[in-house]
Amino acid sequence: MEEMISRPPRTIMEVYKMLPEGTLAELINGVIYMSPSPVRNHQKIITRLSGRLDHFTDINDLGEVFVAPFDVYLDDHSNAVQPDIIFVSKKNLHIINRHVHGVPDLVVEVLSEGNKGHDLIKKKDLYQQFGIKEYWIIDPETREAIGFEHTSGKYHEFSRNIGQVSSRLLQHTFEF
Repeated sequence: MEEMISRPPRTIMEVYKMLPEGTLAELINGVIYMSPSPVRNHQKIITRLSGRLDHFTDINDLGEVFVAPFDVYLDDHSNAVQPDIIFVSKKNLHIINRHVHGVPDLVVEVLSEGNKGHDLIKKKDLYQQFGIKEYWIIDPETREAIGFEHTSGKYHEFSRNIGQVSSRLLQHTFEF
């Protein structure tokens, strides 16, 4: 079903919201970034890790886990991202309506070929700015997982593992 556009979009967020459902795009500091679909190793890691994370948080009634593409609106005007894996704690479930509108508790990004700086620098800086409590970056080639904890307004690396994520927030280790 086609939607009629009654007026041109007035903001970059309106442009972002007009993209077709499932579009792999993010809005960071007012700039839209589009990306191709992930490759096999990227998807295998997301599938394994999100399944284990979802199972653990479900049986312990800790909150909800989501996987990309699922929009996270960090603000109302210039920042909307689609992290690979998102965890929102039970006490923060109010930020979820149709999408996440606010700051999730934990975010995992699996690096994409040819675009590692996007997650290692641009998105890390954005997540730090918005105060996401725990941020994990996973390199699918080396299977190295680096964990960052948000304390005193900045990210501090607290863990570096191969093939597993040791979450301080959830006090559990997840293999992938």
